Amino acid sequence: MSERRIVFLERQMYRRHRLVDAIRILPFLGLILWMLPLTWEREGPSTISTSSATVYIFLVWFVLILLSAIAATVLGKGGDREISEDGQRPEEH
Repeated sequence: MSERRIVFLERQMYRRHRLVDAIRILPFLGLILWMLPLTWEREGPSTISTSSATVYIFLVWFVLILLSAIAATVLGKGGDREISEDGQRPEEH
């Protein structure tokens, strides 16, 4: 029977992996938020103007850029710690 290997990641590396996962979700979140105006009512008393929808689109775009910049900064601070494919740090020579 094959031996099961337990992988333990220290807290900082675990958070780094979760941050990378969150970064991978950002494009899909942006797509959903950009498509949201398509569901807004076009006629009737609660109609949202085209200018408001345009402001919304650019605001979402700005927030996505801001989130990406923050995530890149946080990832850049831990750049000196490399990890291999199996989640382990390479051994120092």
